[in-house]
This record gives sequence, C-alpha cells and structure tokens, in this order.
Amino acid sequence: MEYYNYIKSLHLIFVITWFAGLFYIPRLFVYQIEAFHKPSPEKEILGKQLKLMAKRLWFIITWPSVILATLFAIWLLILIPEYLNQSWMHVKLLFVFLLYIYHYKTHIYYKQLQRDEVKVTSNFMRIWNEGATFILFAVVFLVILKSSINWIFGIIGIVVFGILIMLGFKIYKNIRSKNPEA
Repeated sequence: MEYYNYIKSLHLIFVITWFAGLFYIPRLFVYQIEAFHKPSPEKEILGKQLKLMAKRLWFIITWPSVILATLFAIWLLILIPEYLNQSWMHVKLLFVFLLYIYHYKTHIYYKQLQRDEVKVTSNFMRIWNEGATFILFAVVFLVILKSSINWIFGIIGIVVFGILIMLGFKIYKNIRSKNPEA
C-alpha cells in the first residue's frame, strides 16, 4: 500500500483537470453561441476558431481526464474496498454519477455546436456553467468531512452559493444590457 498516496494523487490531478475542462468548455459555448449571431465574416472566423478551441479542450484535456480520474478511482476502491461500506462514499458516488450525467449532457451541447446547431441561449449556457461547481462543492465536503450527514450543511451552502450566483448573474446581465462592452 506504499503506492496508495501516489494513486490518490494521480486521481486528484485528473479530477482537477477534468473540472478545469468542465469549467471552461461552457464558457467557450457562450462565445460560440454569441459568435453564431454575429454578421459575416466575423461569424465564420470566430466560429471556426472557437470550434477548434472547444475540440482541443474537450478531446485533449477533458475526456482523457475523466477516463484517467475514473481508472484511478477504481484502483483506489480496489485497494481500500471498505470505503464502499461507508455512507459518505455512497453519497459521493451519487454526486459522481450526477457529474457523469453533466459531462454527457455537456458533450451533447459540444456536438450540437460543432454542427452549428444553436439550441440554447448564451444566458442558459452561463447558468449551465455553474453545474460542475455545485457538484464539486458537494464532493469536496463529503470527502473532507467523511460524513453522510454533515454534507447536508455543504448542500445548504451550495444552495446559498447558487442563489448568490443567480443574483450576480442578474446584476451582470443588467450591467451588460446598459453597457454591451462590459
């Protein structure tokens, strides 16, 4: 078990790079959606560049990170299977499952935008961008506190955080409507 901490470190590194991809790709989607509504040739120039950036981020960083984070997580659970008997781990795995769903839905948005199918607004994508943040908060609290009860306080914090984000979003939207350069 002398290598347990090395496996754990690699798992954490790839979780971080996975989240980095999940945090940045919706921002690229916002820019893609906004570029789609611009006049030619700006629309085509920006669209082409943003598609390339999204493709590289998604397939060079995000997808390899989710695969490697998952493999190292399985390895950790093989090394210490007792974690699977602990209630905090059950709740954590539920949130990880939600993260996989979020990742999959983000992949659907990625494929649509690569085909120039704009089915959501840039404002929707700004809100979507916060989904991974909520899951990250829940998982970090669960892993640090190792309690299936105390995570509830973390969730309450997430809800408060979400309300603050929504208020910030509304304020930003008002400022942006008054000053489009903001």
